[in-house]
Amino acid sequence: MSFPNPFDGPSPWGEPDTPKETPPMTQPTVNTTSPNKFKIGLTFKAAAGYDAEWITPTVYGESAEEVAANAVDLMKSLADKGVIDLAALAAKKVRETHQPSAGKGGNSAPKTFSGGRVQTQQSAPAGVPDGDDSCQHGRTLREGKGQNGPWAAMFCNAPKGSQCDPLWRQKNGSFS
Repeated sequence: MSFPNPFDGPSPWGEPDTPKETPPMTQPTVNTTSPNKFKIGLTFKAAAGYDAEWITPTVYGESAEEVAANAVDLMKSLADKGVIDLAALAAKKVRETHQPSAGKGGNSAPKTFSGGRVQTQQSAPAGVPDGDDSCQHGRTLREGKGQNGPWAAMFCNAPKGSQCDPLWRQKNGSFS
């Protein structure tokens, strides 16, 4: 049994054998669903910690140059209109009027990382005053080695500028 060659004869779709003339190229169409091809997200942080206030606007544009110009305009406007200062004042007011529960963020002790793992917070070493310590923010033990030898201190967990004085390890092992 033999089958006919499917390539013999005219096209089954009725297309002519001569190629069609292609129209000249025109301007590319603009995508109306996403008019801005470029975008950049900016983050303005007041401090290095996670509890610092952030302003995170996003800037769009049809070209990289337009996005860059829009970012500069945005930063100038945020400063000129006082948005950055107002955000800082609002965050300060919230910190002054709201103290989170222990372990719920804000003034809790920062996490430390070592060897790619989160280290559990150390309990206060012997000699650290518990009830008579005037620091209400909690303290974190930090140790190091300087040119005068090893040192240790208990530092306040409050944001910089409103921290209590550190308690330094004394020769007898206590902190004051």
